[in-house]
Amino acid sequence: MHQDAVRFLSQPVAAQPGAPLRVTVYSRIAEAIRNGLLTPGSMIPTETELGTDMKVSRTVVREALMLLEEDGLIRARRGVGRFVSDTLPRIGMERIQPFEDALASPGQQVEVKRIQVVRQAASEFVAPGIGVEPGTDCWLWESVLIRDGEAIAHLQENVTAQPVSVGKGAAAPLDIEGDGGATLLAVLTKQLGRLAGPGECQISLSQVGPSGAKLLDLRPSDPVLVLTQYVRNANRPFYLAKCLVSARAGHLSVMQQFQS
Repeated sequence: MHQDAVRFLSQPVAAQPGAPLRVTVYSRIAEAIRNGLLTPGSMIPTETELGTDMKVSRTVVREALMLLEEDGLIRARRGVGRFVSDTLPRIGMERIQPFEDALASPGQQVEVKRIQVVRQAASEFVAPGIGVEPGTDCWLWESVLIRDGEAIAHLQENVTAQPVSVGKGAAAPLDIEGDGGATLLAVLTKQLGRLAGPGECQISLSQVGPSGAKLLDLRPSDPVLVLTQYVRNANRPFYLAKCLVSARAGHLSVMQQFQS
């Protein structure tokens, strides 16, 4: 196993509020797989080795490995050990990630076409999602997501324009006015390192409406999937997005798992 993977997996795991320890262990191993530290087909450490390195019991590790196997990230060979799957399942809406990643397909990247970046008063809908009072200044980033030359989604993202505290630093305005052809969430993730979360994505069905229809080349009455994403940072409401996804985007994966 690569030394980077050894160092990454050897860090002790701490329990996260509201999340069972096995889920935290699952996330650590899954991140190593997704980031390529554990390559497809490679053998992963034993339950005992992982438990010793992460400072958790073998039972916790075993439960995490069972979840990884159920989700198709690893496979077990009886009498030999566990291996990273040769082909990894596509990440679905169960993970907080920028929409250009969530809607990408194998071999097809999503282009972000910016429609506008404006500073405006937070509406009654937006304000609680970003942790401010209605009327407070906020940023709106509006974009169209394009894949294989076709517009597949209309995205509106919001975050406060007021100074915010990140980590232990003093409150300061977010430096997000630049346009590098990415969504607001991608820019925030890059600027802040990694958003702490947790996040939530609500899924509903609606009609695209007149404004969205023009951007997506649809009729106003055409159905779209509405993905409303909330992200918290430092345990406070921080980011809100509404994404209208057309049928051209194809299927979206939503992975569910039981946590008792």
